[in-house]
Amino acid sequence: MELAQVRLLVTDFAACYRFYGDVLGLKPQSGASEGPYEKFSPAVGSAGIALQDRAMMAEVLDEVGDAAAGHRSLVVLRVDALDAYCAEITLRGATVLHGPAPLTDRMRVAHLKDPEGNLVELQEWLLLRG
Repeated sequence: MELAQVRLLVTDFAACYRFYGDVLGLKPQSGASEGPYEKFSPAVGSAGIALQDRAMMAEVLDEVGDAAAGHRSLVVLRVDALDAYCAEITLRGATVLHGPAPLTDRMRVAHLKDPEGNLVELQEWLLLRG
C-alpha cells in the first residue's frame, strides 16, 4: 500500500488553489485553477495535497454536501527555515496564527489556516540535542 495524497474537500476552489500554489508555494500538477480537482506537490518528497470541489464529491456521496463544521483536517508541511518561510508567506498573504514557536525540543512549528479554515502546520525539525 502507498499513500497517494491527502485530499481536501473545498467550496471556494479558486481561493484554496491560490493559497496552496501562490501563498505556500506548492507546485500544481495541471494548472486547473478553477477546479474541480488539482494536486499540489512540494519541491521534494512524494506526498501531495489535492483539492476537490465539495459539490462534485457530493454527487458521489450525498453526506459530503453538508458544510464542514469545526476543524476536520490538519495539513502538515516540513520546511527547513521556519522563520524565513513564515516571513515569505506572510508577504504573499498568509496570516500566521501561532508561532514560530517550539513544540518539543526537536521541533518548532507555526500554524495558519487556508481559505476554507483547514489548519496548516509548518514544522521545522531540529537536530537531536544531547
